[in-house]
Amino acid sequence: DPQQLELATSGKRKLRRFIVIDEVVDELYGSKVREYFEENNVQHKILALPTTEETKSMDLVLNILQEVQKFSIDRRTEPIIAIGGGVCLDIVGLAASLYRRRTPYIRVPTTLLSYVDASVGAKNGVNFLQCKNKLGGYTPPVASFLDRSFIQSIPRRHISNGLGEILKMALMKHKGLFDLLKSHGKHLLDTKFQSYCGSADRGDAALQTTRIAIETMLEELAPNLWEDDLDRLVDFGHVISPELEMRVLPSLMHGEAVNIDMAFMTYVACARGLITAKEKEQIIQCMRGLELPVWHGGCTWALIKRALTERLKHSGGQPRMPLPTGLGVADIFNDTTEETLERAYKLWVRD
Repeated sequence: DPQQLELATSGKRKLRRFIVIDEVVDELYGSKVREYFEENNVQHKILALPTTEETKSMDLVLNILQEVQKFSIDRRTEPIIAIGGGVCLDIVGLAASLYRRRTPYIRVPTTLLSYVDASVGAKNGVNFLQCKNKLGGYTPPVASFLDRSFIQSIPRRHISNGLGEILKMALMKHKGLFDLLKSHGKHLLDTKFQSYCGSADRGDAALQTTRIAIETMLEELAPNLWEDDLDRLVDFGHVISPELEMRVLPSLMHGEAVNIDMAFMTYVACARGLITAKEKEQIIQCMRGLELPVWHGGCTWALIKRALTERLKHSGGQPRMPLPTGLGVADIFNDTTEETLERAYKLWVRD
């Protein structure tokens, strides 16, 4: 905005920013963030918080809002900045949406999962009564700033965790992305999605993989930002996983729980004859290559039935089950019988 730029550079009004940063990210990058704001003469308040699935609550949202009120921001021209993983972005998004009814905010994802998933779309929320994201809303950020260099400091398991969400988009929409993950999965894990020696071009696996994942996610989310249509391919891996993830906290990360759900649903697709046994094996082998779990003891038949009951409650009385119908193609199904699900479950457990 030229007017805002003129105000900022003329010195008539000092720029001010309120930043919420995950405390682990703050330890690694906090000094650089502070240096950046100081060099640019921006008055700022940085609030470092423990943003984990266990602390993802309204209490933390209210904690943020108390500090925002103390700092006193202009709700039109001073966006709140969230720097962290998906949980941090979700919490800050909800806080911003509540403050003065809607305050702009900016997402800066620092994990692979949040880079390709939480950075896209309008949703925000917190856990409530042991249920994942039970409270929340749809308030898109004014911007998402993507910087892959953050990813180099996260542990290998977190890279795998993000690969779970990337694989979801590959299986639902993009065989080329699936092939990339199959061929370059280990390299992406080893290099932590960094680009080296002038490799930042279309032939760079890290750049290609993240770009395709985000583009396919946007294709799905943009026309249905407020989820008016409940038939969503992006729900693949999110039918059983919310129940599983909350049940076994903190033993599974989000992308790992999603992948376990996808592994089971791959068996369901095979049991229905939607994919061949060979395609099923290719998918499971790709998951293993990305160092993702393909089964968990906590995912019992009783939990699956409970998760499907919850699914019916929140999806208009239909299961709306996304299933692969090949590699990189999928559809939504409402007619999978309990007998088929149980048969698939037994084969999954046996394997």
